[in-house]
Amino acid sequence: MNTTTLTLNESYFAKRNLLDWLFAALVTLGALFAFSRYSGNMDGYEQAILLGTVPAAIALGWFWRPLRTLMVVVAALSLLGINLYQGDLAQAEKVFLLKYFLSSQSAILWMSMVFFMSTVFYWIGLLARGSQGPAMSLIGSRLTWVAVGMALVGTMVRWFESYLIGADVGHIPVSNLYEVFVLFCWLTALFYLYFEATYNTRAMGAFVMLVVSAAVGFLLWYTVVREAHEIQPLVPALQSWWMKLHVPANFIGYGTFALSAMVAFAYLIKSQVGEKRWYKLTPLWLLGLLVAFVPMAFRRSTAEAGGSYWFIYFVVAGLIVAGILWGRERIAANLPSLEVLDDVMYKSIAVGFAFFTIATVLGALWAAEAWGGYWSWDPKETWALIVWLNYAAWLHMRLMKGLRGTVASWWALAGLGVTTFAFIGVNMFLSGLHSYGTL
Repeated sequence: MNTTTLTLNESYFAKRNLLDWLFAALVTLGALFAFSRYSGNMDGYEQAILLGTVPAAIALGWFWRPLRTLMVVVAALSLLGINLYQGDLAQAEKVFLLKYFLSSQSAILWMSMVFFMSTVFYWIGLLARGSQGPAMSLIGSRLTWVAVGMALVGTMVRWFESYLIGADVGHIPVSNLYEVFVLFCWLTALFYLYFEATYNTRAMGAFVMLVVSAAVGFLLWYTVVREAHEIQPLVPALQSWWMKLHVPANFIGYGTFALSAMVAFAYLIKSQVGEKRWYKLTPLWLLGLLVAFVPMAFRRSTAEAGGSYWFIYFVVAGLIVAGILWGRERIAANLPSLEVLDDVMYKSIAVGFAFFTIATVLGALWAAEAWGGYWSWDPKETWALIVWLNYAAWLHMRLMKGLRGTVASWWALAGLGVTTFAFIGVNMFLSGLHSYGTL
């Protein structure tokens, strides 16, 4: 057994080339720099988390090499933005690069625009004929990488900006609805890009980027109506290093569950190819109902935005539904096989379930520290349990009973509704200990 383990380890490290080791050295030096410069603002647990990210980042960069480029570019741009501040938050309105590109708000606005653009190019690629389709989808893929990079730059710079406001204000930007929507967008897109590379198909991007663009649309509305981009001090319950672990793990779950639902939607479109009876096209009519529901759900805040935002949303989303209805046969022909779509759906749910389970355990430990009990049946906790049970049942039926195809896809799509309510609906309609992102 020891000999086998040694052989596997030697084989693993023997596969590393010079660039791999240079990347590892760069990550290590970067962590040491961050530790030397910012460790004064960290407690012992946070310092351990920082050091623990070194092997994790190296392993991720070795596992999926495009991440190395992403990490290096994000680090370089983030450091540039941080240095341009020169310790003064007012520089955000004076320095050209900060004002238009590298301040947190500018970078996140760029993220938003580029995500919209990538969605458009993915759809053009899916609907186009001949060689134009792959070329347009490639542009969509590249733009998605750019959007993910800008989201990460915005996150890193926002983290630094919070400390410029005050040492007691500074915190990792995953504490409110605005910040976690940014987290949701880039996590969902990044997981999709991995599946895109693994299965060598960009056709799924048109569907997956719809949910990312919808999240971006909400983010922009929320920014205008609530001025949510303003950095606020943490409430006492959130002043914990647990937040750095619980929230990202939670949103890996949310992101991959959303990804699986959109792939399931693509599966249903492809499985109904050739269906001529309009009333039988249930996935499209379901999407239409969801599109109609969103403006009604936000009716309380529509007046604050002049009523125009959600009207535009309704029109655009309606055009998307009509476009899918019109081009469904061409879309189905360009999508990967049903087997590939089914496999991506399964793997997304499996990854999401694993991280959501970890997040739930971490949340219970955090609750015990903050409120004196592991579980209090708070609305957010209750709906998190419902989400967990839903996907636990889905995976059980898949692994034990061979659940596949249309039933699995409908279940995954319904899961998006459950997940969305746990994510946003609880904040809209319920209240409790987790009301940190009210609408």
